[in-house]
Amino acid sequence: MVIWPRSFVVALALPITLGSFACSEDAGSAAASGGGGDGTGGVSAPGGGGAGGGELPTTFGGDRPVTLAVPDDYDPAVPAPLVILLHGYGASGAAQNVYFGLGAEVTARGGLFAAPDGTVDQGDRRFWNATDACCNFYGSTVDDSAYLRGLVDAIGESYSVDPKRVHFVGHSNGGFMSYRMACDHAAVVASIVSLAGATFLDAADCAPSEPVHVLQIHGTDDDTIAYDGGETLPMLTYPGAVATVEQWATVGGCGLTPDTSAPALDLESGIAGAESTVSRYAAGCQPGGSAELWTIAGGGHIPSLSEGFAPAVVDFLFAHPKP
Repeated sequence: MVIWPRSFVVALALPITLGSFACSEDAGSAAASGGGGDGTGGVSAPGGGGAGGGELPTTFGGDRPVTLAVPDDYDPAVPAPLVILLHGYGASGAAQNVYFGLGAEVTARGGLFAAPDGTVDQGDRRFWNATDACCNFYGSTVDDSAYLRGLVDAIGESYSVDPKRVHFVGHSNGGFMSYRMACDHAAVVASIVSLAGATFLDAADCAPSEPVHVLQIHGTDDDTIAYDGGETLPMLTYPGAVATVEQWATVGGCGLTPDTSAPALDLESGIAGAESTVSRYAAGCQPGGSAELWTIAGGGHIPSLSEGFAPAVVDFLFAHPKP
């Protein structure tokens, strides 16, 4: 059994109490609801008819039910983008969405949105079985890659999902899982955004069938998942932000000299001004592939996100469909 120090658990979790943020070990679990067992897929869409006929279901996910957020002007004749948000270790989909503010932004722009839960580990923390470094700390056999792939399929059986615009966004453990989805299901995933996550250290462990658009967002002062890479435990090593992005730039056939001419962004409300620099690896890329890094100078593992964060993330996703 692995006993995790409290500081590590708190830092990877997303603690929320009554809409405010506090570093309480139990707050993230209190915000969570639903979730459940150690299933390995078997996702189904209960009830309802296909897109355009009958009353459509809004709950998917089998033994891990998740409610699909649908735009008010949803039209089954017009395929919509699908965005799936993945929470950090110890948090929940609902809590992560409160923090990111992503669901309202996605649906306001005509997208479908879901924020599922990982399973609960022996330390009573929700997690995603993502890369070798994060965050299956107790040897679970859960296949989250299959579960999330099945979730996309189940939603697509009832709603008109644009197959060229399926996107994943994740924080910390959820960022690692977003990379896992890009590795395993590149033919399905158009683009991903990871805040404070990382890809596999060994590129040989990730064999995407085609390029994927990737955005890594990372704070230079992150002391949980270090900007320059590190270990979640001895022998469980992850690459740094630059190495992560360069690995995916290589997958996309892009040159490894980034374009840094884009204006800086204001992503961290606790730091004055536009603190986040933009590095784009887009030169010479194959269709469907690119890589981008937004570096939050002075940002930590759970930055105080600005009002512009969610719009900027959705701008990136919707600008990067499959060809």
